[in-house]
Amino acid sequence: MKKLLTLLSIGAVLAPVLTLSTPAQALPGNLTEEVEAWMQGHDTLQPRPGERLMVRKSSSAAQRFSFQASVFSPGRVAPTPDRGRIRTETLTFFDIPNGVSEARLEEALRVIYGLDIYQDFDNAQVTFKYPGSFDVAQARNRRTELQAALTGEIRYGDRFAYWYEIAQPEEGKAIAGKIVVFLKEDIDKVERELRNR
Repeated sequence: MKKLLTLLSIGAVLAPVLTLSTPAQALPGNLTEEVEAWMQGHDTLQPRPGERLMVRKSSSAAQRFSFQASVFSPGRVAPTPDRGRIRTETLTFFDIPNGVSEARLEEALRVIYGLDIYQDFDNAQVTFKYPGSFDVAQARNRRTELQAALTGEIRYGDRFAYWYEIAQPEEGKAIAGKIVVFLKEDIDKVERELRNR
């Protein structure tokens, strides 16, 4: 629970854990068994009995964190050529008291994966960013305010592709967000689906 509170907190409480984080040893492209073993031994994730490729933690109904590894590419589910390999890993936050920001998602990425993957994300090229002003106006005209509140981007790194998304209301702080690490070969699919949603 201490590590979860660290992930759910912002600021100075997070700093000491960064030095204790387990370097990434299982990532998209690895066998499901390897990823499951890495998750079981990870200082921060610490799955409960029965949790395999999905970890859920909460300190209250207002603060939740999850980590999921999947054999499917991000977005709409499509047939996968290899059900024995992980294609996507997703960190999701919901935090009413503290809110969720891009900086916080980046810190969570560093805590979970270590400096190497964080640097790959940080140096990655932004290939798609949303919403554009047209998207916001269209969503408001259709009265789909949640769609207008979603902000995010896709990045193409040397090792992986990354997708972060935050639900940012017009007023107040964002309380939900996610960051996804996935295989670079899936980037066209993800961008196409985001453009057409």
